[in-house]
Amino acid sequence: MIDIFSLSVEELALKIRDAQISSVEVCEKYIERISKFEKDVKAWAHFDKKILLEKASEADEYRRSGKPVGPLHGVPVAVKDIVGTIDMPTECGTVIRKGKSYSQNAEIIDLLNASGALIMGKTATSELAYLGPPKTTNPHDYSRTPGGSSSGSAASVASLMAPLSIGSQTGGSVIRPASYCGVVGYKPSYGLISRNGVLRTSNILDHIGMFARTVEDVALLAKVLIKKDNYDPATVYYSAENILNETKKGPLFEPKFIFYKTDHWKIIDKKSREAFDYFIKSFKNIEVFDEPLYFKDIHKYHQIIHETDLANNFGIYYKKYKTKLSKYMQTAIAKGNKHSAKEYAEAIDFRKQSYESYREVFEDYHGVLTPSSPGVAPKGLKSTGTAEFNKVWSYLGTPCISLPLLEGENNLPLGIQLVGDRYDDHRFLGVARWLEKECQE
Repeated sequence: MIDIFSLSVEELALKIRDAQISSVEVCEKYIERISKFEKDVKAWAHFDKKILLEKASEADEYRRSGKPVGPLHGVPVAVKDIVGTIDMPTECGTVIRKGKSYSQNAEIIDLLNASGALIMGKTATSELAYLGPPKTTNPHDYSRTPGGSSSGSAASVASLMAPLSIGSQTGGSVIRPASYCGVVGYKPSYGLISRNGVLRTSNILDHIGMFARTVEDVALLAKVLIKKDNYDPATVYYSAENILNETKKGPLFEPKFIFYKTDHWKIIDKKSREAFDYFIKSFKNIEVFDEPLYFKDIHKYHQIIHETDLANNFGIYYKKYKTKLSKYMQTAIAKGNKHSAKEYAEAIDFRKQSYESYREVFEDYHGVLTPSSPGVAPKGLKSTGTAEFNKVWSYLGTPCISLPLLEGENNLPLGIQLVGDRYDDHRFLGVARWLEKECQE
């Protein structure tokens, strides 16, 4: 019997296509994992094994017909419970939406279906993709947080309950859970993946992201999901046809990096700081710098945009169901209602200015390196951690990826964050794959 958990997603899809293994057999293996670990990890908001096996059986029947199949045909994919689906509830981590579904599929669901992927179920998310923690635990230590808001998406991949998963990031909701759970988490450039049909928290800051075990796996998923969508005006025309091949090829010559020791370096625990220092010294092509001064303003402006947009998008919930919202959300909306139009406009304008300054880095360097998180997953489940190492990149709309290359205290996973230039995702993923490979060797 083929060990599906040792295969890359591309290898798994090829074996399904070549009938070396059936989609039903693959899904049965993941169902076994879910039966074993879900009671402790609690990664799923909605999962129905009967429906998944029916989808897998249909995928196998379609393949046997001889019709052409897509790049993810028969491969199961987990989806964050803020992504609209017709046939499953989309509860967005709040009791306000208990049992409710969307009237149409999100654009990315249609793209996944067109690729032949099977939507496994919906993964747990923080309340309205903000800070109110879900029930999910960290697969490496059930007493610790998996991070948020894409908690279930990261935990499902880390516990081998799914080969791929979809998440989202407005502050640090892909990169931080990836770091805490020890998986690869990739947030593409702003505008590459449609948010149409996905819960909107901030049109300016929201990104669709993804989780997998390797850089090549997220590149394959990105190839499927990157597409211009007229129903999301933020999306751009960007050809992703060769993104997996470019990822495999990697950079033409050995890349150079900047490592930013930000003002938040002091909040990193001692063991994690030692791990990052060891990583830096292991490469001759990493130069350490203090972060640019304008980064301090970015944190302030990110907060203004985020809170104002939360107040705008969830104002109706605040008026009708205030007592059903967490203190986190109540506080954010109250603050958002107080920000002035002038403050919001300044926050938008500063985004353009600061990006023009930031992009100069790529005249001499292939990427920026920083911690993905201030340390390993914290103890307790009442908080999902802090996004202080992630907000800058969500604000600037740059591609970033967390690579599970280090260990902190108690041998828990610790991610290195690589950041690239906006709309340079092909080369960026190739550099990420190079870094992943170098550390493995």
